[in-house]
Amino acid sequence: MSLLTFLPFIVLIGAMFLMTRSAKKKQQQAANMRDSMQPGTGVRTIGGMYATVKEISDDTVLLEVAPGVHAVYAKNAIGAVLDDEEYNRIVHGDVPGEEIPAVPDDASSLTEGSDEGRVDLGKKDADAETAADAAEDETVSKDSKTDGEK
Repeated sequence: MSLLTFLPFIVLIGAMFLMTRSAKKKQQQAANMRDSMQPGTGVRTIGGMYATVKEISDDTVLLEVAPGVHAVYAKNAIGAVLDDEEYNRIVHGDVPGEEIPAVPDDASSLTEGSDEGRVDLGKKDADAETAADAAEDETVSKDSKTDGEK
């Protein structure tokens, strides 16, 4: 038999070897991630629930899913171990470095010291425009009347 007949089998065995190798790498990375958990660490379960690790045993993890609410999960149910910054951003909505603006008690503090955006509401220019508009309206109304109307 020639080498050419065995070539498809060799390629198939090589592909299977590469696929199992990458799957083993992913399993090893997941195991290392789960081993890096410590009490106080934020995690996401494979179901998408965010919680804080309270206790770790051989096969299980005690998670605090809400203040005072604890649940026991299998270690394999932990989908991701999150760093503190990311956990606080997702769960509490905290954005590091961003300050929440203070809301003033009254509107006067919003306009103090800024004269740039002020609009002059005086009637100086408005009187001239109003007179011109009135004259134009009077002319139009006279032209639109029929001969019998005053």
